[in-house]
Amino acid sequence: MKIQNPYRLGLLAGLGVLTALLIGGALTNLATILTYIGAALFLALGLDPLVTWLEKRNVKRPIAILIALVGVIGVFVGLVFALIPVIVEQVTNVVTLVSETVIPSIQNNTLASDIKSYLSWADPATIDTVFNWVNEFVSDPTNYANLSSGVLAAGVSVGTGVFGAIIVLILMIYFVASLGNIKRATYQLVPASTRPKFIDLTEQISDAVGRYVMGQVSLALINGVVSFIFLTAIGVKYSALLAFIAFLGSLIPLVGTLSASVIIILSTLLFMGADWHVIVVAIWYIVYMQVEAYVLNPRIMTRAVKVPGVVVVIAALVGGTLLGVLGALIAIPVAAAVILIIQQVVVPRQNEL
Repeated sequence: MKIQNPYRLGLLAGLGVLTALLIGGALTNLATILTYIGAALFLALGLDPLVTWLEKRNVKRPIAILIALVGVIGVFVGLVFALIPVIVEQVTNVVTLVSETVIPSIQNNTLASDIKSYLSWADPATIDTVFNWVNEFVSDPTNYANLSSGVLAAGVSVGTGVFGAIIVLILMIYFVASLGNIKRATYQLVPASTRPKFIDLTEQISDAVGRYVMGQVSLALINGVVSFIFLTAIGVKYSALLAFIAFLGSLIPLVGTLSASVIIILSTLLFMGADWHVIVVAIWYIVYMQVEAYVLNPRIMTRAVKVPGVVVVIAALVGGTLLGVLGALIAIPVAAAVILIIQQVVVPRQNEL
């Protein structure tokens, strides 16, 4: 036995390490799927308060779910229709530029001189350097393969993103429709002695997540609607698209509004040129970010989820580092859930010791 015990111990330890590696590899391979499931469940918990609110007003649950889902799908459809005019116009501009300017200049061997006359403010030596680099790039056959692989990778990334959005939407529909059944099935797995406390804590966490999502969506709607009204009033092109960018940016905590504002200002510069519109839009979003940070956000999010400000910042940073945008979105409700567990489970147990 003394000889066999070390062998058995080493064998069990090796099997344990191997099992841990297999589980870790499986979780790594399933990371994308788990992300889809987490995002869908997060959105479903966010829609549940709206569905419950409609049910309290004598709307049957299937109809309430349908109304909530139509609203979500309408946002995505609206974004697509807002993007189409921009894409069509920009493609038309590129085709016109190539057919009316680039091709004749290439045929007449005057491309460099035409660009120098068009960009009179630029340094001619810099333009010659760029042309030399382009000629070297075009003359190297290996660059075509690299360019093709880059375009293919970009296309695959876009396709993967669209496929992921469809999967999340489908899973969200199932989760919203069966959220009550999922909760009841989960409650049955908990021992009867601790089940009431578990149910109460789970419902509080679920409500906190739902209130947080609705609060963040409310902030995003305010930003989107106000941006659309303002940009339309001053005559900025593609105001609907820019308002959608403002809406989507405000869904991301902490840095979302700032990032969307920078994109909108740069887009205004691209669409309208360097005129007074850019200055007015920049001033507008600087003022709006102050109003959102010190007036709207405290009033809405304090009612939605009670998390200290320093915890909000730390949670968003950690979540964003681990899971990107999705991590930043779910970090604050997760922090609220952890605080609830500490307050109602950990602290009472410590007080009993």
